[in-house]
Amino acid sequence: MRHQNHSLALWMLLASGQALGASGDSVHYNPDTHVFTLSSPQVTYAFGVNELGQLQSLYWGSRLAPDDPLPAAKSDTGSASFDPPTGTTPQEYPAWGSAFYTEPALKVSFPDGNRDLVLHYLSHTLNGSHVSVLLKDISRDVRVELQYDMDPDSGILARSARIENHTGKPLFVQQSAAATWNLPAENDYVLHSLSGRWAAEWHLDHRPVLPSQTVLESRRGSTGQQNNPWFALAPAGTSEDAGPVWFGALAWSGSWRITVEPDVKRRIRVTGGYNPFDFSYRLAPGESLDTPVFFAGYTPGGLGEASRLLHRFELTHVLPQAPHPRARPVLYNSWEATEFNVTEAGQMKLVEMAARIGVERFVMDDGWFGARDNDHAGLGDWVVNPRKFPHGLQPLIERVHALGMDFGLWVEPEMVNPDSDLYRRHPDWVLNFPGRPRTEGRNQLVLNLARQDVRDHLFHVLDDLLTHNDIAFLKWDYNRNWSEPGWPEQKPEDQQKVYVAYIRNLYWIMQHLRERHPKLEIESCSGGGGRVDLGIMRLTDEVWPSDNTDPFDRLSIQDGFTYAHTPGIMMAWVTDSPSWANQRNTSLEYRFLSSMQGSLGIGADLTRWNEQDFQTARRLVSEYKSIRMTVQQGLLYRLISPRDGSPYSVTQSVSSDGRQAVLFAFLHSSSMGYPYPRIHLKGLDPQARYRLRVLAGKPEAGTPAEASGAYWMSEGIEPLLKGDFQAAAVVLDRQPPR
Repeated sequence: MRHQNHSLALWMLLASGQALGASGDSVHYNPDTHVFTLSSPQVTYAFGVNELGQLQSLYWGSRLAPDDPLPAAKSDTGSASFDPPTGTTPQEYPAWGSAFYTEPALKVSFPDGNRDLVLHYLSHTLNGSHVSVLLKDISRDVRVELQYDMDPDSGILARSARIENHTGKPLFVQQSAAATWNLPAENDYVLHSLSGRWAAEWHLDHRPVLPSQTVLESRRGSTGQQNNPWFALAPAGTSEDAGPVWFGALAWSGSWRITVEPDVKRRIRVTGGYNPFDFSYRLAPGESLDTPVFFAGYTPGGLGEASRLLHRFELTHVLPQAPHPRARPVLYNSWEATEFNVTEAGQMKLVEMAARIGVERFVMDDGWFGARDNDHAGLGDWVVNPRKFPHGLQPLIERVHALGMDFGLWVEPEMVNPDSDLYRRHPDWVLNFPGRPRTEGRNQLVLNLARQDVRDHLFHVLDDLLTHNDIAFLKWDYNRNWSEPGWPEQKPEDQQKVYVAYIRNLYWIMQHLRERHPKLEIESCSGGGGRVDLGIMRLTDEVWPSDNTDPFDRLSIQDGFTYAHTPGIMMAWVTDSPSWANQRNTSLEYRFLSSMQGSLGIGADLTRWNEQDFQTARRLVSEYKSIRMTVQQGLLYRLISPRDGSPYSVTQSVSSDGRQAVLFAFLHSSSMGYPYPRIHLKGLDPQARYRLRVLAGKPEAGTPAEASGAYWMSEGIEPLLKGDFQAAAVVLDRQPPR
């Protein structure tokens, strides 16, 4: 069979040496009942083949005992003639055909006008923690290979599909999901999701699941700020700390869709994959289409435990350096200090100042290349500006290295200004519909990475830049969404493949750059959080959650972010006060503590700092380095949420070995003279002793310097915070047994 090129993010998790599971007994198949079970120590997922040949969901929840009965799959009885069993049976991967009225996982059309597809079980293979099930249409040779792989540590399951055309004639895939997830019937499910806009990303939404379809999606060609491809479903009584939660995240960085809907018997179905809007993918005979990977898990431990499971999974299975990603270095970025006014002398001055406070990575932002004096020109011309850097980048890089830092650079490879040498040479290289306007955003157009010549050009110029300069880090930006998504060089019936081919080639470029330059690290940025998902995370080491660096706004932005993603990749900058977003004044210490809850960066104009500012920064950067592994890769507990107008925000992180806990507390403003709420810590060993170390602020008088884990969790701690925009931070270090 001749396959299309696989999406790099698709099969790497399932087929590489970094595959999810290794235990051969985590998967079982009962040949008598035709039931498959995948199990971790905490979770069991089961499905089977029913008497009609359909692949049917059976169970997804807490771990069952090996001898617990799982009856054979049996199709539903339906609900009168209006809702026959075809639609009410909870199928694992339903196609649109027969009498099926809910959201299908797959919809195709054939050259003769037929659009009916009914998939039945054909065969399967088992390999360690991996299950592959082959389905086939009842009459035409269309096959779907379903992949299942369960992580034995978290119980998170990876699912994907490959659609194969063996009919001898072309067909069109009009809708293709990675998976359909079926949940038990409940009357009071609440859907939790993440929404936002530029500079206001990561708002946690809650809505009851009603007898209608809820759609989470992006039609923008990229992940998008408006919705993130993550969901959590839980009964209404579930809290941060207790109750069942089913959660999932789609690994795809292009247009996507997740639908949530109850069937007529109130069983919830979640279907996610490529967005079918404006989508059509022609499969010639012998060709196939691979979907993204859809990850999902279950916990009885509330939304907090769902987050911690997903964090650990991302750290150990998704990130490029998994299973042991390095600590994120403290970085300085030059954008707010210089904007486009980049010169060798100006950057050298910032390098010296950044070194004074303990920065480990110096990143030069926009303005270093081409005719780039503003955002109207130069984008696409990735050559060093000789007027600004007459000797190239080497003198600056050498000075950065001499002061003990590595060097990073801002790029926006997927975009082009019409006022650029690249566009003047290749106006056909952008997404466009011939004869129609080319809509600009931020004075730029989107290069069509689906074209192989564009892909190869971008790889060549970036590879050349990295080969001739010692660059450890690329801040990879992407500052607009698609418009006029045409690919006129293709036949009309193939032009809508652009939605898949573009993202595959983006992944290809990043993957091959990393292979050519093994020490390279990349940050995913899209005007903030516009491209953050488990697909891009497989190839990038950190992400930029929001352009909004107001330290108070960041508390809620970062809170929402952590429901879906680990703080280990969450870049958080200390910038100037007042903030551009709200003109809010805050102290430098408050700004640092807000940013120290993620991967710490500094983006302020250091030329405006006084000596006291440098001393404060130097102290807090040093303190951060002593706690960053706990903050970035530990277990996060959201003790008090800043959402919904709360004047308080408290987070706690516990190191993976349990030796350290870090607590951050924030106050928006005091009211009526009331004290700050007492904070009861979590995740400590009740029998162990923990010594208190204050990073900022101070606790109430009489707080012990050392106490048991039981004391800190039961009696707690009360920070003395009064006034406006105040913050405190303490560390608890576990003491050796006496």
